[in-house]
Amino acid sequence: MAKNSFEQAVLVIVKEIPKGKVLTYKQVAKLAGRPRAYRAVGNILNKNYDPKIPCHRVIRSDGRVGGYNRGRKMKALKLKKEGVKFKM
Repeated sequence: MAKNSFEQAVLVIVKEIPKGKVLTYKQVAKLAGRPRAYRAVGNILNKNYDPKIPCHRVIRSDGRVGGYNRGRKMKALKLKKEGVKFKM
């Protein structure tokens, strides 16, 4: 399945988030050129199973972990291992 340019941009941006750092869904949407498409960012990341794209490093604007296609507990565990502060 071919990815559209917004989807490709989201994946490239998320791939570049360094270990121990996070961006919000809203920040990713803005960097990808569609500032109001933060829900679309979540939907794109929910379908991602490529381990090279650290989608666990994208959190909600309120500091909570948000969803994760491998479960919120797994996302929280990965972020904790990287030393990231977040809310459950």
